Amino acid sequence: MQETILNFLNETLSGFDGAIINGIASTHCAFLTFIFKAVTFLGEKGIIFFLGAIILMLFKKTRPLGICIFGAVGLGAIITNIALKDYVMRLRPFESGNINYANLWIGIGSPSESGFSFPSGHVTATASAMTALFIFLKKKWCYIPIIVTLIMGVARVYLLAHYPSDVVAGILVGVVSGVIAYYITKLIYLVLNKYKDKKFFDFVLNFDLKIKRESK
Repeated sequence: MQETILNFLNETLSGFDGAIINGIASTHCAFLTFIFKAVTFLGEKGIIFFLGAIILMLFKKTRPLGICIFGAVGLGAIITNIALKDYVMRLRPFESGNINYANLWIGIGSPSESGFSFPSGHVTATASAMTALFIFLKKKWCYIPIIVTLIMGVARVYLLAHYPSDVVAGILVGVVSGVIAYYITKLIYLVLNKYKDKKFFDFVLNFDLKIKRESK
């Protein structure tokens, strides 16, 4: 099964991946390289999303979103980094033996990467968090999560860290993780409201750092 998946990715999708990689490579310049390196750094290990989720959980109004983002990114990390990457074991573009990809990677000075390529961990984390945000945002702002996810995807391909198919897979895992986390969050709040007369559940429901600070 693992070999079948690898053959599909590396052979069947080689034309799709190659066309997009070469297209993006034609835009290589110092400015974009700096921007996309910064984007990759910010998305490392999903830390920025975990920290953002923790901050959101400190306030009553944004706690559901914080819980959802934290759960989504955590679930996405388990699916991608623990399950899929080590099972599929796809080499990154610059490690694949394709001299053109290796030269592009060296030419733009992309940072060293460890681990396997499929799916993209950066994109999974971003798509997971952004799916949660998409669900909670008002419709007029819903384009923001889509743009953020696409920027991360382009960054990872630009730096030759991933194939476009790795990015697509990361988005799919992220969307699924975000939706699952949303329903888990709803279940959590169902339980919290059911037992809100209990001190601990009331605290989780109603604690608000802003109110605490204002009362001092």
